[in-house]
Amino acid sequence: MDTMRDRFISTASQLLDEEPRLAVVLADISADGFAPARRTHPDRVINVGIREQLLVGAGAGMALTGMRPIVHTFASFLVERPFEQVKLDFGHQDVGGILVSAAGSYDWPAGGFTHMAPGDVALLDTLDGWTVHVPGHPDEAEALLREAVGGDDRVYVRLSLQENREARPVGGGSGFSVVREGRRGTVIAVGPMLDNVLAATEGLDVTVLYATTVRPFDAAGVRRSAGAATDADVVIVEPYLAGTSAAAAGEALIDLPHRVLGLGVGRAELRRYGQMEEHLTAHGLDPQGLRERITGFLRP
Repeated sequence: MDTMRDRFISTASQLLDEEPRLAVVLADISADGFAPARRTHPDRVINVGIREQLLVGAGAGMALTGMRPIVHTFASFLVERPFEQVKLDFGHQDVGGILVSAAGSYDWPAGGFTHMAPGDVALLDTLDGWTVHVPGHPDEAEALLREAVGGDDRVYVRLSLQENREARPVGGGSGFSVVREGRRGTVIAVGPMLDNVLAATEGLDVTVLYATTVRPFDAAGVRRSAGAATDADVVIVEPYLAGTSAAAAGEALIDLPHRVLGLGVGRAELRRYGQMEEHLTAHGLDPQGLRERITGFLRP
C-alpha cells in the first residue's frame, strides 16, 4: 500500500490537471515525485529549493492573486522554521492556502531532532483560522486534501508514515466519529493513533472517538460522549506534543466536572534516535504503554 505522502503526490498531481487555480510549491522535499506534474504544469509546480521562508511567502503571494496554493515540505521546515511567514504572509494578510507536511513527530528518526516537529499543531494553535487535519490512512489523506482544495481557507494537513490498517469515512464537517461505546470514560484517538488505542482499550468499558480533523475541535461530539454523566473522564491520544488538545477538551466540558488526560509525544528530546516503533514505545504510545496509563487514569 502507498504511504500518505505517496498518495498526496499522486492526488495533488491529478488535481493540478483538474483545478486551473491550483499550484504546488516545494522546497526540494518530494520534488522527484512531482517531476511529471512539473513538466506538464511548469508555471504551477514551483520548487524554490531549500528556502523555507520563501516557500511559505511564495505560496501566500500566489494566494493573493487568487490561486489556491499547496505548500509542502517536512513539518519542521513547514511550520517551525518559517513560522513568522505562516503567521504574517497567510494569517495577517488573511489569505487561504494548504500546508501539507510530512515526517511529523518521529517518522524519520535517523534525520535527528531537526527533522521532528512534535510541537507543530500546538504552534498553529497560537494562530487564528486554521483547520488542522491529521489523517490516519492514505485514503483519508486523499479525501481531506480533495476537500481542502475546494475551499479558500487556511488548512494544515499533517501526514505520517504511521497509519491505521483500515480507512474510515472522514471530512464533510462530521466531527469525531464513534468507533466503540462504553460508560467509564472517553478516549479520543487522533489520526494514526487509532489502531494502538483500540488495542489498548480492548475489553475496557470506554467510548473511543476517532478524530482526523482536530481544529476546529469537536466540542459537541465530546459533550455527547459524556452524555448524562455527572462528571466526565476524557483521554486524548495525539501523535504530537502531549496535551495539545487538553485545553480544547476542557473548554468543551467547562460546565461539567471533568478530568482530562493528554497523551502524546513527551517534551524531553530522545537523543538516541532508533526507529519509529521505538519512539512510540518510549513515549508510551504503543498499546501496552497506552493501556497502563489509560487504566491508571480511569476511575473504578
